[in-house]
Amino acid sequence: MNATWQRAAWRAVLLLLPVALLNYLDRQMLASMKSSVMGDITDLSTDAQWGIMLGQFKWMYALLSPLGGWVADRFGRRITIACSLFAWSAVTWTTGSATSANELLWTRTLMGVSEAFYIPAALALITDLHGPRTRSRAIGLHQTAIYVGMMAGGFGGYVADAPSLGWRSAFHFAGIVGMLYALPLPWLLRASAHAMPAQALERPPVRTALRELLGSVPFLLLVACFTLPAMAGWIVRDWMPAVLKEQFQIGQGMAGVSATLYTTLAMLVGVVIGGWMADRWSRTTGRGRAWVSCIGIVALVPALFGVGNAGTLVQAVVFLSLFGLGWGLFDCNNMPILSQIARPHLRATGYGIMNFVSISCGGLADWTFGALRDAGAPNNGIFAAFGVIALVGAGLMVLVARSLPREPQAVQAE
Repeated sequence: MNATWQRAAWRAVLLLLPVALLNYLDRQMLASMKSSVMGDITDLSTDAQWGIMLGQFKWMYALLSPLGGWVADRFGRRITIACSLFAWSAVTWTTGSATSANELLWTRTLMGVSEAFYIPAALALITDLHGPRTRSRAIGLHQTAIYVGMMAGGFGGYVADAPSLGWRSAFHFAGIVGMLYALPLPWLLRASAHAMPAQALERPPVRTALRELLGSVPFLLLVACFTLPAMAGWIVRDWMPAVLKEQFQIGQGMAGVSATLYTTLAMLVGVVIGGWMADRWSRTTGRGRAWVSCIGIVALVPALFGVGNAGTLVQAVVFLSLFGLGWGLFDCNNMPILSQIARPHLRATGYGIMNFVSISCGGLADWTFGALRDAGAPNNGIFAAFGVIALVGAGLMVLVARSLPREPQAVQAE
Protein backbone atom coordinates (compact mmCIF):
# COMPACT_ATOMS: atom_id res chain seq x y z
CA MET A 1 0.00 0.00 0.00
CA ASN A 2 1.67 3.26 -1.13
CA ALA A 3 1.53 6.48 0.91
CA THR A 4 -1.20 8.11 -1.20
CA TRP A 5 -3.39 5.03 -0.99
CA GLN A 6 -2.80 4.76 2.75
CA ARG A 7 -3.78 8.40 3.35
CA ALA A 8 -6.93 7.94 1.27
CA ALA A 9 -7.85 4.80 3.19
CA TRP A 10 -7.56 6.56 6.55
CA ARG A 11 -9.32 9.70 5.22
CA ALA A 12 -12.36 7.58 4.34
CA VAL A 13 -12.47 6.24 7.91
CA LEU A 14 -12.31 9.78 9.31
CA LEU A 15 -15.21 10.87 7.09
CA LEU A 16 -17.30 8.01 8.46
CA LEU A 17 -16.65 8.84 12.12
CA PRO A 18 -19.48 11.44 12.44
CA VAL A 19 -21.85 9.02 10.70
CA ALA A 20 -20.98 6.19 13.07
CA LEU A 21 -21.40 8.52 16.06
CA LEU A 22 -24.87 9.59 14.94
CA ASN A 23 -25.79 6.00 14.12
CA TYR A 24 -25.55 5.03 17.77
CA LEU A 25 -26.43 8.36 19.37
CA ASP A 26 -29.78 8.40 17.59
CA ARG A 27 -30.67 4.88 18.66
CA GLN A 28 -29.08 4.90 22.16
CA MET A 29 -30.27 8.11 23.76
CA LEU A 30 -33.85 6.87 24.08
CA ALA A 31 -32.72 4.25 26.62
CA SER A 32 -31.34 6.93 28.96
CA MET A 33 -34.57 8.95 28.70
CA LYS A 34 -36.93 6.16 29.76
CA SER A 35 -38.50 7.97 32.71
CA SER A 36 -39.10 11.20 30.80
CA VAL A 37 -40.48 9.48 27.72
CA MET A 38 -42.80 7.21 29.69
CA GLY A 39 -43.92 10.17 31.81
CA ASP A 40 -44.74 12.18 28.70
CA ILE A 41 -46.28 9.39 26.62
CA THR A 42 -48.78 8.09 29.15
CA ASP A 43 -50.01 5.06 27.21
CA LEU A 44 -46.47 3.63 27.39
CA SER A 45 -46.71 2.29 30.91
CA THR A 46 -45.01 -1.10 31.49
CA ASP A 47 -41.47 -2.48 31.21
CA ALA A 48 -42.72 -5.15 28.82
CA GLN A 49 -44.11 -2.42 26.52
CA TRP A 50 -40.82 -0.58 26.73
CA GLY A 51 -38.95 -3.78 25.92
CA ILE A 52 -41.14 -4.42 22.87
CA MET A 53 -40.59 -0.85 21.70
CA LEU A 54 -36.80 -1.24 22.01
CA GLY A 55 -37.01 -4.65 20.41
CA GLN A 56 -39.02 -3.33 17.46
CA PHE A 57 -36.04 -1.30 16.32
CA LYS A 58 -33.83 -4.34 16.48
CA TRP A 59 -36.24 -6.66 14.70
CA MET A 60 -36.67 -4.27 11.76
CA TYR A 61 -32.94 -3.52 11.71
CA ALA A 62 -32.22 -7.22 11.70
CA LEU A 63 -34.78 -8.04 9.01
CA LEU A 64 -33.40 -5.44 6.61
CA SER A 65 -29.68 -5.90 7.34
CA PRO A 66 -29.09 -8.67 4.78
CA LEU A 67 -30.83 -6.53 2.16
CA GLY A 68 -28.75 -3.53 3.22
CA GLY A 69 -25.56 -5.53 2.84
CA TRP A 70 -26.57 -6.88 -0.55
CA VAL A 71 -27.50 -3.38 -1.78
CA ALA A 72 -24.04 -2.15 -0.73
CA ASP A 73 -22.35 -5.07 -2.50
CA ARG A 74 -24.50 -4.72 -5.60
CA PHE A 75 -24.87 -0.94 -6.04
CA GLY A 76 -21.97 0.60 -4.12
CA ARG A 77 -20.99 1.53 -0.60
CA ARG A 78 -20.93 5.36 -0.82
CA ILE A 79 -24.50 6.01 -1.93
CA THR A 80 -25.85 3.36 0.43
CA ILE A 81 -24.11 5.06 3.36
CA ALA A 82 -25.31 8.58 2.52
CA CYS A 83 -28.92 7.59 1.83
CA SER A 84 -29.07 5.59 5.06
CA LEU A 85 -27.74 8.55 7.08
CA PHE A 86 -30.26 10.98 5.59
CA ALA A 87 -33.19 8.61 6.10
CA TRP A 88 -32.49 7.71 9.73
CA SER A 89 -31.77 11.36 10.57
CA ALA A 90 -35.19 12.33 9.22
CA VAL A 91 -36.73 9.61 11.38
CA THR A 92 -34.75 10.86 14.40
CA TRP A 93 -36.23 14.33 13.93
CA THR A 94 -39.71 12.79 13.65
CA THR A 95 -39.20 10.81 16.88
CA GLY A 96 -39.07 14.09 18.78
CA SER A 97 -42.65 14.79 17.68
CA ALA A 98 -44.20 11.46 18.74
CA THR A 99 -47.18 11.85 21.08
CA SER A 100 -48.37 8.27 21.60
CA ALA A 101 -46.91 4.82 22.15
CA ASN A 102 -48.08 3.81 18.69
CA GLU A 103 -46.34 6.78 17.04
CA LEU A 104 -43.13 6.08 18.96
CA LEU A 105 -43.31 2.43 17.90
CA TRP A 106 -43.59 3.51 14.27
CA THR A 107 -40.58 5.81 14.52
CA ARG A 108 -38.51 3.01 16.06
CA THR A 109 -39.68 0.74 13.25
CA LEU A 110 -38.57 3.24 10.60
CA MET A 111 -35.33 3.85 12.48
CA GLY A 112 -34.58 0.16 12.24
CA VAL A 113 -35.32 0.13 8.51
CA SER A 114 -33.18 3.16 7.70
CA GLU A 115 -30.18 2.32 9.89
CA ALA A 116 -29.96 -1.27 8.61
CA PHE A 117 -28.14 -0.15 5.46
CA TYR A 118 -25.24 1.69 7.13
CA ILE A 119 -23.05 -0.68 9.16
CA PRO A 120 -22.62 -3.43 6.52
CA ALA A 121 -21.79 -0.84 3.86
CA ALA A 122 -19.41 1.17 6.06
CA LEU A 123 -17.45 -1.80 7.38
CA ALA A 124 -17.22 -3.33 3.91
CA LEU A 125 -15.92 -0.02 2.54
CA ILE A 126 -13.26 0.19 5.25
CA THR A 127 -12.28 -3.44 4.66
CA ASP A 128 -12.04 -2.80 0.92
CA LEU A 129 -9.67 0.11 1.46
CA HIS A 130 -7.48 -1.37 4.21
CA GLY A 131 -5.25 -4.38 3.81
CA PRO A 132 -4.57 -7.01 6.49
CA ARG A 133 -1.80 -4.95 8.12
CA THR A 134 -4.21 -2.16 9.20
CA ARG A 135 -7.67 -3.69 8.91
CA SER A 136 -8.46 -4.29 12.59
CA ARG A 137 -7.12 -0.88 13.60
CA ALA A 138 -9.20 0.84 10.91
CA ILE A 139 -12.36 -1.00 11.97
CA GLY A 140 -11.45 -0.24 15.59
CA LEU A 141 -11.17 3.49 14.87
CA HIS A 142 -14.60 3.43 13.24
CA GLN A 143 -16.01 1.61 16.26
CA THR A 144 -14.63 4.30 18.60
CA ALA A 145 -17.08 6.75 17.05
CA ILE A 146 -19.89 4.29 17.72
CA TYR A 147 -18.83 4.16 21.36
CA VAL A 148 -18.66 7.95 21.60
CA GLY A 149 -22.22 8.01 20.22
CA MET A 150 -23.28 5.52 22.89
CA MET A 151 -21.56 7.61 25.56
CA ALA A 152 -23.20 10.81 24.32
CA GLY A 153 -26.53 9.01 24.34
CA GLY A 154 -25.96 8.22 28.01
CA PHE A 155 -26.06 11.95 28.76
CA GLY A 156 -29.53 12.09 27.25
CA GLY A 157 -31.05 11.74 30.71
CA TYR A 158 -29.62 15.13 31.69
CA VAL A 159 -31.03 16.69 28.52
CA ALA A 160 -34.40 15.09 29.18
CA ASP A 161 -34.44 16.37 32.78
CA ALA A 162 -33.52 19.96 31.81
CA PRO A 163 -36.71 22.10 31.86
CA SER A 164 -35.44 24.30 29.02
CA LEU A 165 -34.59 21.34 26.77
CA GLY A 166 -36.45 18.07 27.28
CA TRP A 167 -36.13 14.75 25.49
CA ARG A 168 -37.76 15.97 22.27
CA SER A 169 -35.17 18.68 21.60
CA ALA A 170 -32.34 16.13 21.56
CA PHE A 171 -34.01 14.15 18.77
CA HIS A 172 -34.79 17.28 16.75
CA PHE A 173 -31.20 18.54 16.97
CA ALA A 174 -29.54 15.21 16.13
CA GLY A 175 -31.88 14.71 13.17
CA ILE A 176 -31.05 18.08 11.62
CA VAL A 177 -27.29 17.56 12.02
CA GLY A 178 -27.44 14.16 10.33
CA MET A 179 -29.50 15.34 7.36
CA LEU A 180 -27.10 18.22 6.73
CA TYR A 181 -24.01 15.99 6.86
CA ALA A 182 -25.58 13.44 4.53
CA LEU A 183 -25.83 15.88 1.64
CA PRO A 184 -22.11 16.33 0.78
CA LEU A 185 -21.01 12.90 2.06
CA PRO A 186 -21.16 10.94 -1.26
CA TRP A 187 -18.88 13.47 -2.93
CA LEU A 188 -16.50 13.60 0.01
CA LEU A 189 -16.14 9.82 0.02
CA ARG A 190 -15.78 9.78 -3.75
CA ALA A 191 -12.94 12.31 -3.60
CA SER A 192 -11.19 10.10 -1.04
CA ALA A 193 -11.71 6.98 -3.13
CA HIS A 194 -10.20 8.61 -6.24
CA ALA A 195 -6.76 8.18 -4.70
CA MET A 196 -7.28 4.43 -4.43
CA PRO A 197 -6.43 1.92 -7.15
CA ALA A 198 -9.51 0.84 -9.07
CA GLN A 199 -11.15 -2.27 -7.67
CA ALA A 200 -13.35 -4.41 -9.86
CA LEU A 201 -15.78 -6.13 -7.52
CA GLU A 202 -18.29 -8.66 -8.72
CA ARG A 203 -21.98 -7.77 -8.48
CA PRO A 204 -23.46 -11.03 -7.21
CA PRO A 205 -27.14 -11.94 -7.59
CA VAL A 206 -28.71 -12.39 -4.20
CA ARG A 207 -29.24 -16.14 -4.70
CA THR A 208 -25.56 -16.67 -5.51
CA ALA A 209 -24.43 -14.63 -2.51
CA LEU A 210 -26.69 -16.50 -0.10
CA ARG A 211 -25.75 -19.90 -1.48
CA GLU A 212 -22.03 -19.26 -1.05
CA LEU A 213 -22.28 -17.73 2.42
CA LEU A 214 -24.82 -20.07 3.95
CA GLY A 215 -22.95 -23.07 2.55
CA SER A 216 -19.81 -22.10 4.50
CA VAL A 217 -19.47 -23.75 7.91
CA PRO A 218 -16.89 -21.19 9.16
CA PHE A 219 -19.30 -18.40 8.23
CA LEU A 220 -22.18 -20.03 10.10
CA LEU A 221 -19.95 -20.48 13.16
CA LEU A 222 -18.96 -16.82 12.97
CA VAL A 223 -22.63 -15.82 12.85
CA ALA A 224 -23.21 -17.72 16.12
CA CYS A 225 -20.10 -16.20 17.72
CA PHE A 226 -21.29 -12.73 16.69
CA THR A 227 -24.77 -13.33 18.09
CA LEU A 228 -24.39 -14.89 21.53
CA PRO A 229 -22.19 -12.21 23.18
CA ALA A 230 -24.23 -9.50 21.46
CA MET A 231 -27.37 -10.56 23.34
CA ALA A 232 -25.63 -9.54 26.57
CA GLY A 233 -24.36 -6.39 24.87
CA TRP A 234 -27.86 -5.27 23.97
CA ILE A 235 -29.29 -5.66 27.46
CA VAL A 236 -26.33 -3.78 28.93
CA ARG A 237 -26.88 -0.91 26.48
CA ASP A 238 -30.66 -0.78 26.68
CA TRP A 239 -31.48 -1.74 30.26
CA MET A 240 -28.52 -0.74 32.40
CA PRO A 241 -29.58 2.91 32.93
CA ALA A 242 -32.94 1.75 34.30
CA VAL A 243 -31.34 -1.03 36.38
CA LEU A 244 -28.83 1.32 38.03
CA LYS A 245 -31.48 3.96 38.68
CA GLU A 246 -33.72 1.51 40.52
CA GLN A 247 -31.02 -0.56 42.23
CA PHE A 248 -29.06 2.36 43.69
CA GLN A 249 -31.82 4.99 43.93
CA ILE A 250 -30.04 7.60 41.80
CA GLY A 251 -31.30 10.14 39.30
CA GLN A 252 -32.01 9.42 35.66
CA GLY A 253 -29.05 11.53 34.51
CA MET A 254 -26.50 9.90 36.82
CA ALA A 255 -27.84 6.45 35.98
CA GLY A 256 -27.49 7.07 32.25
CA VAL A 257 -23.95 8.38 32.57
CA SER A 258 -22.88 5.63 34.99
CA ALA A 259 -24.26 2.99 32.65
CA THR A 260 -22.57 4.30 29.52
CA LEU A 261 -19.62 6.60 30.24
CA TYR A 262 -17.19 4.20 31.92
CA THR A 263 -18.28 1.24 29.82
CA THR A 264 -17.71 3.23 26.67
CA LEU A 265 -14.33 4.57 27.78
CA ALA A 266 -13.29 0.97 28.43
CA MET A 267 -14.56 0.00 24.97
CA LEU A 268 -12.38 2.72 23.47
CA VAL A 269 -9.37 1.25 25.25
CA GLY A 270 -10.43 -2.24 24.15
CA VAL A 271 -10.64 -1.44 20.43
CA VAL A 272 -7.25 0.29 20.48
CA ILE A 273 -5.62 -2.67 22.22
CA GLY A 274 -7.64 -5.24 20.27
CA GLY A 275 -6.93 -3.66 16.89
CA TRP A 276 -3.21 -3.44 17.58
CA MET A 277 -3.02 -6.97 19.00
CA ALA A 278 -4.99 -8.47 16.12
CA ASP A 279 -3.02 -6.75 13.36
CA ARG A 280 0.27 -7.78 15.02
CA TRP A 281 -0.83 -11.33 15.82
CA SER A 282 -2.19 -11.88 12.31
CA ARG A 283 1.33 -11.37 10.91
CA THR A 284 2.44 -14.59 12.58
CA THR A 285 -0.75 -16.66 12.42
CA GLY A 286 -3.93 -16.41 10.40
CA ARG A 287 -5.86 -17.21 13.57
CA GLY A 288 -4.65 -14.15 15.48
CA ARG A 289 -7.79 -12.04 15.06
CA ALA A 290 -10.04 -14.88 16.21
CA TRP A 291 -7.92 -15.46 19.33
CA VAL A 292 -8.13 -11.76 20.26
CA SER A 293 -11.89 -11.87 19.78
CA CYS A 294 -12.13 -14.98 21.96
CA ILE A 295 -10.22 -13.28 24.78
CA GLY A 296 -12.68 -10.39 24.61
CA ILE A 297 -15.74 -12.65 24.81
CA VAL A 298 -14.33 -14.52 27.82
CA ALA A 299 -13.90 -11.20 29.66
CA LEU A 300 -17.64 -10.52 29.32
CA VAL A 301 -18.57 -13.48 31.51
CA PRO A 302 -17.17 -12.36 34.92
CA ALA A 303 -18.28 -8.83 34.06
CA LEU A 304 -21.92 -9.93 33.73
CA PHE A 305 -21.81 -11.98 36.93
CA GLY A 306 -20.25 -9.01 38.72
CA VAL A 307 -22.80 -6.49 37.48
CA GLY A 308 -25.64 -8.70 38.61
CA ASN A 309 -24.22 -9.01 42.13
CA ALA A 310 -22.78 -5.51 42.64
CA GLY A 311 -23.57 -4.08 46.07
CA THR A 312 -22.57 -0.50 45.28
CA LEU A 313 -22.62 1.78 42.26
CA VAL A 314 -18.80 1.81 42.24
CA GLN A 315 -18.70 -2.00 42.03
CA ALA A 316 -21.21 -1.96 39.19
CA VAL A 317 -19.12 0.61 37.29
CA VAL A 318 -15.96 -1.50 37.72
CA PHE A 319 -17.64 -4.57 36.25
CA LEU A 320 -19.23 -2.53 33.47
CA SER A 321 -15.74 -1.26 32.62
CA LEU A 322 -14.51 -4.85 32.38
CA PHE A 323 -17.44 -5.57 30.09
CA GLY A 324 -16.48 -2.61 27.91
CA LEU A 325 -12.84 -3.72 27.67
CA GLY A 326 -13.84 -7.21 26.57
CA TRP A 327 -16.40 -5.87 24.13
CA GLY A 328 -13.79 -3.67 22.46
CA LEU A 329 -11.46 -6.64 21.88
CA PHE A 330 -14.36 -8.58 20.37
CA ASP A 331 -16.00 -5.82 18.36
CA CYS A 332 -13.05 -4.59 16.28
CA ASN A 333 -12.38 -8.02 14.81
CA ASN A 334 -15.72 -9.32 13.52
CA MET A 335 -15.51 -7.82 10.03
CA PRO A 336 -11.75 -8.57 9.72
CA ILE A 337 -12.47 -12.23 10.59
CA LEU A 338 -15.32 -12.23 8.07
CA SER A 339 -12.87 -10.92 5.45
CA GLN A 340 -10.82 -14.09 5.99
CA ILE A 341 -13.89 -16.22 5.28
CA ALA A 342 -15.87 -14.32 2.60
CA ARG A 343 -14.68 -12.92 -0.70
CA PRO A 344 -14.69 -9.07 -1.06
CA HIS A 345 -17.92 -8.88 -3.05
CA LEU A 346 -19.78 -10.81 -0.33
CA ARG A 347 -18.55 -8.98 2.79
CA ALA A 348 -21.38 -6.46 3.17
CA THR A 349 -23.97 -9.16 2.52
CA GLY A 350 -22.24 -11.45 5.00
CA TYR A 351 -22.19 -8.79 7.67
CA GLY A 352 -25.84 -8.04 6.95
CA ILE A 353 -26.69 -11.69 7.61
CA MET A 354 -24.67 -11.55 10.83
CA ASN A 355 -26.63 -8.48 11.88
CA PHE A 356 -29.91 -10.16 10.98
CA VAL A 357 -29.32 -13.09 13.30
CA SER A 358 -27.57 -11.13 16.05
CA ILE A 359 -30.00 -8.26 16.34
CA SER A 360 -33.07 -10.47 16.00
CA CYS A 361 -31.81 -12.30 19.07
CA GLY A 362 -30.96 -8.95 20.66
CA GLY A 363 -34.57 -7.83 20.32
CA LEU A 364 -35.67 -11.09 21.91
CA ALA A 365 -33.16 -10.50 24.71
CA ASP A 366 -34.59 -7.02 25.35
CA TRP A 367 -38.13 -8.36 25.55
CA THR A 368 -37.07 -11.29 27.74
CA PHE A 369 -35.22 -9.01 30.14
CA GLY A 370 -38.27 -6.75 30.52
CA ALA A 371 -40.68 -9.67 30.92
CA LEU A 372 -38.46 -11.31 33.56
CA ARG A 373 -38.28 -8.05 35.49
CA ASP A 374 -42.06 -7.71 35.37
CA ALA A 375 -42.27 -11.28 36.72
CA GLY A 376 -39.99 -10.40 39.64
CA ALA A 377 -36.87 -12.33 38.57
CA PRO A 378 -33.71 -11.11 40.37
CA ASN A 379 -31.21 -9.10 38.34
CA ASN A 380 -28.28 -11.32 39.31
CA GLY A 381 -29.99 -14.41 37.92
CA ILE A 382 -30.85 -12.69 34.66
CA PHE A 383 -27.31 -11.37 34.13
CA ALA A 384 -25.83 -14.76 35.03
CA ALA A 385 -27.95 -16.45 32.36
CA PHE A 386 -26.70 -14.04 29.71
CA GLY A 387 -23.15 -14.62 30.95
CA VAL A 388 -23.50 -18.34 30.29
CA ILE A 389 -24.81 -17.60 26.79
CA ALA A 390 -21.74 -15.42 26.11
CA LEU A 391 -19.46 -18.20 27.32
CA VAL A 392 -20.93 -20.54 24.70
CA GLY A 393 -20.02 -17.90 22.12
CA ALA A 394 -16.40 -17.99 23.30
CA GLY A 395 -16.31 -21.74 22.79
CA LEU A 396 -17.63 -21.39 19.26
CA MET A 397 -14.99 -18.75 18.50
CA VAL A 398 -12.37 -21.39 19.24
CA LEU A 399 -13.92 -23.48 16.47
CA VAL A 400 -13.85 -20.48 14.14
CA ALA A 401 -10.15 -19.97 14.90
CA ARG A 402 -9.41 -23.61 14.13
CA SER A 403 -11.20 -23.30 10.78
CA LEU A 404 -8.93 -20.44 9.67
CA PRO A 405 -5.54 -20.97 8.01
CA ARG A 406 -2.50 -20.94 10.26
CA GLU A 407 -0.31 -19.13 7.77
CA PRO A 408 -0.54 -15.33 7.69
CA GLN A 409 0.09 -15.38 3.93
CA ALA A 410 -3.26 -17.07 3.43
CA VAL A 411 -4.95 -14.33 5.42
CA GLN A 412 -3.36 -11.62 3.34
CA ALA A 413 -4.46 -13.05 0.01
CA GLU A 414 -7.18 -10.77 -1.29
